[in-house]
Parts: sequence; C-alpha cells; structure tokens
Amino acid sequence: MINVKDILETIKMIEEENLDIRTITMGISLLDCADSDIDRSCEKIYDKIARRAERLVPTGDEIESDLGIPIINKRISVTPISHLAAASGGDVVKYAKTLERAARTTGVNFIGGYSALVQKGFAAGDAALMESIPEALAETEHICSSVNVGSTKSGINMDAVKTVGHIIKSAAELTKDRNCIGAAKFVAFCNAPEDNPFMAGAFHGVGEPDTVINVGVSGPGVVRAAIAKAGDCDITEIANIVKKTAFKITRMGQLVGTRASEALDVPFGIVDLSLAPTPAVGDSVAHILEEMGLEKCGCAGTTACLALLNDAVKKGGVMASSHVGGLSGAFIPVSEDAGMIDAATAGALRIEKLEAMTAVCSVGLDMIVIPGDTPEEVVSAILADEAAIGMINSKTTAVRLIPAIGKSAGDVLEFGGLLGRAPIMDVSRYSPARFIGRGGRIPAPIQSLKN
Repeated sequence: MINVKDILETIKMIEEENLDIRTITMGISLLDCADSDIDRSCEKIYDKIARRAERLVPTGDEIESDLGIPIINKRISVTPISHLAAASGGDVVKYAKTLERAARTTGVNFIGGYSALVQKGFAAGDAALMESIPEALAETEHICSSVNVGSTKSGINMDAVKTVGHIIKSAAELTKDRNCIGAAKFVAFCNAPEDNPFMAGAFHGVGEPDTVINVGVSGPGVVRAAIAKAGDCDITEIANIVKKTAFKITRMGQLVGTRASEALDVPFGIVDLSLAPTPAVGDSVAHILEEMGLEKCGCAGTTACLALLNDAVKKGGVMASSHVGGLSGAFIPVSEDAGMIDAATAGALRIEKLEAMTAVCSVGLDMIVIPGDTPEEVVSAILADEAAIGMINSKTTAVRLIPAIGKSAGDVLEFGGLLGRAPIMDVSRYSPARFIGRGGRIPAPIQSLKN
C-alpha cells in the first residue's frame, strides 16, 4: 500500500537527487525487412519503424506527465543491420541514412543497431557493415553502432579487434570538426547483451520478440544521498542501504515499463538496473564511492567499493522487477560523470585503474578520451585487454574510446549535454603492433565448457 511518506520520498528523489528514467527503448525486429534489393529493404525498414514507433515519444511524454517521473530519452533498437546487408549487398550506408530518416520521423533520441556480431568470425554482410561504420556515423546524427568481438563461449576474434581500432580512429577523424562525436556513438563489446536499452550499444537480438519495450533506470544521486544520510555506519550497512535504494528505483522502472507496454500494446521486456550518471552535480557514481569513504575516486579501495555497489544494486533491483536484463550494474563513463571528471582532472583516476574497475562493474572503458595521435594498434590492444576481462569473467565488457584528433593528454574535449566533457587521458606508447598484427582468435576459456 502506497502511503504519504513513500510519495514524499519519491518527490524528493526526483526534485533533489536527480532520479529519473534514463530511457524507454523500443526494440524492433527487422528480419522481415530483408530483401535482395537494398532500396526495397530500406523502404520496408522505414515503414516498419515509423509504424511501430509512431506513438513511442508521445506515450513516454504522457507517462511522464501522469506519474511525474522524468523520462529523459525515448529510443529504438533494431536487428543488427549486418543481417540485412547479408541479404541485399550494395552500399550499406543506405541503411544508416534510412534509420536516420526513421529517427527524425518518430522523434526519438537515437536508434541503435547499426551493428555486427563477429565474435567467432565474419559472415556475409559483417565486413561490409564494419567498413562502413565511420562514414555512417559521420553522415548521421541519431544513429549508434556496435560490434561484438568476443564472448566467453567463442573466445575473441582478433581480426575483428584489429578492424575496430581502425573504425574508432576513422570515426573520430571524420568528425573531428564536431569534437570527434562519431567515436562517441560507437562501442565494441565482449558478451554483448541482446536486450540492452542503453546507447551506444543497444541492438535488438534475433532471439527477441518482434517488438518489445525495455527500460533503463538511473539514480546515482539517490544512492549517494541515502549513504550520506546513514552517517558513519559499517560497510555491511552500506550494502543494505544500496540494496533497499536500488529496490525503490527499480520499482519505478517496472511501473513505467508496464505502463508503456500497455499503452503501446507491445510486450514488456526488461528493466536494466544500471546506475547511469550524468554530468549534473549530485548525479555521479564516483561520488557514491567517495561517500563510502574514499578521498577521491581512483585511490586505493576504489575497485572494492565499486564491487560492493554493483553487487548490492543487482541484489536490490532483481527483487523489484519481474524481468531484469541488459547490463544491470553501475556505469563508469568518465565524460558523463561529474565525479570522475574531477578525479581524472586531479590525476587520481587513470586508464589503468579504470580497467581494473571494469572487472567488477557492469560495462567497461566508457567515454574515455585519449590523445588523437594514439596509434590504431594501441586502440585495438586496449579493446583486447577489456574483451579478455569479459571473456574470462563471463561478463559484459565494452570499450567506447574517443581519440581527440589534434589534442594531447591533459587537454579537454567538450561534448555538452549528457555526454559531458572529459580530460584527455594518456596511454602507454609501448607498441602492441606485433601482437595485434598476428590476427586469429583467442580460444574460449575452459570455463566456457559447461555442458
């Protein structure tokens, strides 16, 4: 039974602690849009997205108005476009431009799914799509792209890892007049989830329903405030506070997802429990870790605090929703988190420490800006390291690196909006070129043999 105290508490979370629903994402299968003629395929895609997502944005606005809960983004994820490119051939960038047209028609923030899944090798359509990614991201505004290069079951496709290094550098170069935004709209995964509602990595997996609604929650500011209110309690109590708070946040996501599903007559998929920060003051994962007792995010103890946070969020959130999925944990995107921006600027948080943190959180090296002259093979090797953490630990890891063309370590790259700003982090200049140049596939680990 809802009481006045619960209502007032929720109002305070929204007004003072930046609680919101980060995204309602409609997943749409495009498998029935495949055609041997790319122009016919593009028209089928546009028609289906425009028809299925016609009411997505108005419905989100109505739910926000009715419940008083901010819903920041309304988005769409689609079947990996490489599957359609396999059937049609032709100029794959046409698909990106079609998705852009659909995004403008429906009014969504982003469409994700300009993607390829190549963890074990390249099938028809994969290489062509990957080659087109830099151009596609440069010529569109609302399209996000991803590539899955590895999995615990398959190992790591090192040929794909090498290609991704080139994709990231080229995407940054082609958009250097726009703060290298192309690279910020691309992510490379190991163990990519098929129901992720968050960009840039969202795509609609082939095992998903024809259409589905997935919800991504937020609320780092709420968690930090709850810990601050508890004062000098022990670490066990901190874990309990995070669990209880995550339960409340997730219940709100479940409510919004259910309402959206009913209004749109589309199945409700999952709630992604991830704590997604913003550059706004008081909405930072780093500040949660500092509230636990760290002088600065990045100092000794940071990985342990993040492990506690990530685990407690999952334990609390999973009890509050009928279906949990996506990434579900704590995001650590440097440019999008005010506390991490401060820690990186102060020199407390370096890329090596961030890599260690990714072993215990929900994603990976996210929104990290590196010097523009970083060689492609170094970018590829950073991805290989991150993919290895995911493969061995049976978890999702990812890399979203932005080479800041024309800038060096210590400079700052400004994106604005939710993408924020980031100090440029230095990376090791010792070369992994011979390793990356070998190609092939890192075999799946022994723990993948579970049958």
